[in-house]
Amino acid sequence: MQPEAANPTVLYIVPTPIGNLADITLRALEVLKTVDLILAEDTRTSGFLLKHYAIARPLQSFHNFNEHKVLGMLVQRMEKGEVMALVSDAGTPGISDPGFLLVRAALQAGLKIECLPGATAFVPALVKSGLPSDRFVFEGFIPQKKGRQTLLKKLATEERTMIFYESPYRLVKTLEQFIEYFGPERRASVSRELTKMFEETVNGTLPEVVAHFQAKEVKGEIVIVVEGLPD
Repeated sequence: MQPEAANPTVLYIVPTPIGNLADITLRALEVLKTVDLILAEDTRTSGFLLKHYAIARPLQSFHNFNEHKVLGMLVQRMEKGEVMALVSDAGTPGISDPGFLLVRAALQAGLKIECLPGATAFVPALVKSGLPSDRFVFEGFIPQKKGRQTLLKKLATEERTMIFYESPYRLVKTLEQFIEYFGPERRASVSRELTKMFEETVNGTLPEVVAHFQAKEVKGEIVIVVEGLPD
């Protein structure tokens, strides 16, 4: 076990709003105003947030397509004392995005990291689902092809509440597969556009939920919460 580095923090993990721009902490704003560089999943999205709060700091892309190319260079810069903040398009970096790679590399280099508390989409979706929240498993985006059926078969016996992220274009198909593998009696909750103007949460059995979304065009970011295998 490696102890936390005693030197000053050089990497801040900063959660950003998942929709409503007011859902950012005062500490997050202070950090973003003072770091040397902000690493963003999409500089256009993060640039809009920074402009809203009149924050003018250098921005650099850090995403799935360049993470391995720039990782070593970023760690070297932090080793020289440059202070950085990592943000994602929405929510907490490292949750279903490449942020964990930078955190791991920084830890391996003995650098000090701080992760600020803040917005994460699956927490409000879980809490407002009405399903047990004392024990749950976060699965994020399940594989689209390879390994999908194997995972669904395994999760069919999962007793804890399950949480998934999904694209609006695949929502109905995924819910239909949940019925196939988990059974039609399972309760579920689907939340979309959390904290935004058209926020919607639909609760019911899996067939009831899928029927609702089959009858409409689905838009927005999706969180699916599914009841675990009943006793």
